[in-house]
Amino acid sequence: MILNVGDRSGKTYKVELPKEKEVLFIGKRIGDEIDGGEIGLAGYTLLITGGSDKSGFPMRKGVHGTAKEKLLLSGGVGYNPKRKGEKRRKTVRGEVVSDEIVQLNLKVVKEGPTKLEELLGKKEEKKGDSEEKK
Repeated sequence: MILNVGDRSGKTYKVELPKEKEVLFIGKRIGDEIDGGEIGLAGYTLLITGGSDKSGFPMRKGVHGTAKEKLLLSGGVGYNPKRKGEKRRKTVRGEVVSDEIVQLNLKVVKEGPTKLEELLGKKEEKKGDSEEKK
């Protein structure tokens, strides 16, 4: 599972979550808060804001359960109308995280003692590393 963690400045950090830790998120809903210490972000509190499944269908708040549903949408998550009053039937995923979710969006609610840049930022490459890879 891939976690996209957004901070208050607008930066987003991509975190690859191992299979063993995916269990922490299964059963949670959009809008639930999670302790960041469970995924290596000690002192942080994270809010689930959305995600998408392996087929690319977005999760939508208000759709109960984990199943895919075809809804008549006039805007919001999953559909962006081109004209005023336009509606379309679109497939969206429920608001509960399941094992079919591959990407989850999280927002920082409470910051920890160390900055996200230090915990999740780009890892500095040593001068000798790039030469060894060639």
